Amino acid sequence: MRSYIKIYGPPVLKAIKELEKLAIDMPEVCIMNTIIAAASVPMTSDDTYDYFSSIPGGSIDVERCGKIVSKSGEMLGDHDFFFEWFRDPTQAEINDLIGKIDEALAPLGCKYTITTRHR
Repeated sequence: MRSYIKIYGPPVLKAIKELEKLAIDMPEVCIMNTIIAAASVPMTSDDTYDYFSSIPGGSIDVERCGKIVSKSGEMLGDHDFFFEWFRDPTQAEINDLIGKIDEALAPLGCKYTITTRHR
């Protein structure tokens, strides 16, 4: 399953960075977003480590680097970001994600929608 996020900003770029920071500490998901999808070549483990280590307040270990970026292709459609669950989430896990997103994006003042569905 994927939880697709559409951000209504500004600041869209800052919102994506906040969602990336949030995902680092969620081992049950991998992600894709418009920034990573726009890269002309797939990210290596070193690229992934460098990318996520450069996020202010973000800290990622080498093991998480190999799992955080979705390997199933871009498939963002009209969305800016998705969380891809490694197993079907419970409603409580989806609600927890929504709460974390609300908290992460509130200081930015942007709005978002979330849609969770099977791939």
